[in-house]
Amino acid sequence: MRRDARYWLATGLGSGLVPIAPGTAGSAVAVGLVWVASRGGPWWPVIVFAALLPLGWWSAAATARSLGKKDPGVIVIDEFAGQFLALLALPPVWPVLLGGFVLFRLFDIVKPPPARRLEALRGATGIMADDLVAGLYANLLLQLAVRLGPGVWGLG
Repeated sequence: MRRDARYWLATGLGSGLVPIAPGTAGSAVAVGLVWVASRGGPWWPVIVFAALLPLGWWSAAATARSLGKKDPGVIVIDEFAGQFLALLALPPVWPVLLGGFVLFRLFDIVKPPPARRLEALRGATGIMADDLVAGLYANLLLQLAVRLGPGVWGLG
């Protein structure tokens, strides 16, 4: 595959090209981007997340097809989308961002139902869907944690 825009987007602006733990690297870059987006106001992370969905499917499908693999490790746009979902509608303070990073990675690695089943789907849907489930689970748990113990998160 020519290293075009789809490839660079699918590899999380190159973060998926690190040789060890590319998913973790992609998630870490995504957390930084969530923080940057939140500087523009509370809707910017939502806008970026909404854009990541179609762009993620498009770039992941093209890159996986080009590389001839079902879910190449270099594709981390799914981690970007899942990590953004994990942190949506939460305060962009570092304790919350770090908690979201850890929870998202945990759910992405463990793949609780239905994530593992969704990962088996073909094409970009299988690449993206399990990470969106991990992001949703992380977000729900963080929403609860922030509301039950705001002081722990530096919020009160």
